[in-house]
Amino acid sequence: MRLLYSIGIVLYRLLLRILAPFHAKARLMVQGRKDWYSKMKQTVDSSQKHIWFHFASLGEFEQGRPVLEAVKNNYLEHKIIVTFYSPSGYEIRKNTNLADYVFYLPYDTAKNARLFLDLVNPSFVLFTKYEYWYYFFEGLHKRSIPLYLISAIFRPEQIFFQAYGTFFLKILSYVTYFFVQNEESVRLLKEFGIRNASLAGDTRFDRVVNLPKNRQMIPEIVQFIGDRPILVSGSTWPEDEQILQELFQDYSNYKLILAPHEINESHLNSIFNLWPAALRFSKMATYSAAVVAESNVLVIDNIGMLSSLYGYGQMAYIGGGFGVGIHNTLEAATYDIPVLFGPNFKKFQEAKDLVENGSGFSIANSKELKRIFCTLQDQSICQEAGKLARAYVLQKAGATQIIMKYLKGASVNIKKSEEESSDHD
Repeated sequence: MRLLYSIGIVLYRLLLRILAPFHAKARLMVQGRKDWYSKMKQTVDSSQKHIWFHFASLGEFEQGRPVLEAVKNNYLEHKIIVTFYSPSGYEIRKNTNLADYVFYLPYDTAKNARLFLDLVNPSFVLFTKYEYWYYFFEGLHKRSIPLYLISAIFRPEQIFFQAYGTFFLKILSYVTYFFVQNEESVRLLKEFGIRNASLAGDTRFDRVVNLPKNRQMIPEIVQFIGDRPILVSGSTWPEDEQILQELFQDYSNYKLILAPHEINESHLNSIFNLWPAALRFSKMATYSAAVVAESNVLVIDNIGMLSSLYGYGQMAYIGGGFGVGIHNTLEAATYDIPVLFGPNFKKFQEAKDLVENGSGFSIANSKELKRIFCTLQDQSICQEAGKLARAYVLQKAGATQIIMKYLKGASVNIKKSEEESSDHD
């Protein structure tokens, strides 16, 4: 199986090269990893102490950010190295002040893992939620470098727990400790002989809990809103936008702030086909006050504002639920507003919890969206749902503190072991 895995990595790398001239994301992935070792060798000082964080993409970076910030503040003698798998993380956070170095993760081969670990030699490593790379994990295990998975979550249908998943289950055996999101994950791991895991929760709650206090105030948004009620729709896809367009045919008293998941021109053009009179945030300075006042839809054509935008809404709609799965519901829930989303949410514990406590609402079509939206026009119902959403966020915060307590204890034990070994010598 290891041979098949290695062949798969080679074929995947070849496929990206083939796609690169025609696909922007593939091109960034290929270019970002080109000559990776020489680039790292020129900048990374191997004599320094390092802590390595890896994130699949931007979402995982934001999820693990509270731990990254805490580690940076508590391990001042270490340099922080951050790697990303996806351009959506690297291109947006390559200049983050939370890391000393930011790179694309090299392809998972035995040679790349050896060169990377020889160069970085981290004191310990943290991966957020998922991404399990055989050669990197095996290399860390052989070097006795602690590897921690934070905000991890497991489900029975995952490949690790299938009859044919022995090789992938072995990858999990290389992890020093799992900090998981729910009790189901703890039980599932134990069923398969993995006992080095405990419930810590999801670090995203620690990330979002203070957003209302620290959010960015945006004058252009205030101007657009005026005195009208607002629905903020975040991370939307075409299927979401279609039912929102149908909703707004019946609710002309509302204004819509729409922040699509993809902001390429093709997607933006499809949005403007649905709402020809919609405004574009990047052009707000060019619109007259009368045009802004009369417009009902504002399209956000940049990345990074969404967590502040939810604070302007009476309700939030989260996209992705008609595709592979909904996006981040917690950034909206923390603002005391009810959260609406499509039907594909069952893999997301927080979304299930929001539905259960009455602050989240799943819709399967435009008819259901209109029905729930109508119900939430009752201010007492809407406000009560919002309070339940915020209360849920507050209740679930604290994972970072649990993780940091463990890391500090582990660091003390490692230091004692090194000192005892030195004394023995």
